[in-house]
Amino acid sequence: MKIVYLDAATVNPAEIDLSALNEFGEVKIYERTTANLVLNRAQGADIILTNKAILSREIINQLPDLKYIGVTATGYNVVDVVAAKEQGIVVTNAKNYSSMSVAQHVFALILAFTNRIKEHAQPVRWMQAPDFCYYDYSLTELVGKTIGLIGIGDIGEKVAQIATAFEMRVLVNRKSYQAHEKYETVSLERIYAESDFISLHCPLTAENEGFINADSLKKMKPNAILINTARGPLINEADLRKALDEGIISGAGLDVLSQEPPVNGNALFGAKNLIISPHIAWATLEARKRLMEIVYENIRAFLRGEAVNVVG
Repeated sequence: MKIVYLDAATVNPAEIDLSALNEFGEVKIYERTTANLVLNRAQGADIILTNKAILSREIINQLPDLKYIGVTATGYNVVDVVAAKEQGIVVTNAKNYSSMSVAQHVFALILAFTNRIKEHAQPVRWMQAPDFCYYDYSLTELVGKTIGLIGIGDIGEKVAQIATAFEMRVLVNRKSYQAHEKYETVSLERIYAESDFISLHCPLTAENEGFINADSLKKMKPNAILINTARGPLINEADLRKALDEGIISGAGLDVLSQEPPVNGNALFGAKNLIISPHIAWATLEARKRLMEIVYENIRAFLRGEAVNVVG
């Protein structure tokens, strides 16, 4: 059995032991594989693991030995699952390995705005203060504030739990419009109008691409903080830039952008009251360990003829 891992760099093999793959056969691990190298490196593989390396119909149709594709992430849009199914190739993903980590990052971004730790971690400035303390920014308590969650899957549920621990009011919006058993389910209009914090937890679809735009931003409260740890293209970035610079909303914390990495820059760079982290909400050490354990178990189950986490 030949196993090829096309892009192991994001899990950081220096921290995560990948030796368990050896139990399945001959293993070749690449840190990164650019598009022009995928077909060559995948030749002869029975099993391919990929995170972001794209396995298109054209490539899949040229891999007669391929039996299994393991996506080392939850999203599997990098694989043409229809083409894989036509060739009898099983495709699996890894679910719910980073929900708590992403939820934690949501609140790291929120607290960056409410507590301003970074801005106040200035010993020299403190030495110059006339009083025992100083604060250059107004600090905010979360108790009683409203957080609106657009989408409430595994990650949204964790965010809601943390918000409840902070004694926040939780509003949720669901595509299905089905009432949530714990949290008040409302329209997008109410999310915009009532939320002090709005956090996106919905998948990217053709219907919702860019739905956070000039129109929706104008419906938000002037003190609102927008958080996005979902997908960058959910936001019209030029419209958000304008809203931040003009004070239409108070701030935004983003872990995702429309292009990653933003090699040609981004319309948001330089905007007022903006925090951007480089798509790391999922990447705690614990989450990466869980991810690979799921990947290993997915392969074991496939080899037993009992495939789990199959997509497509």
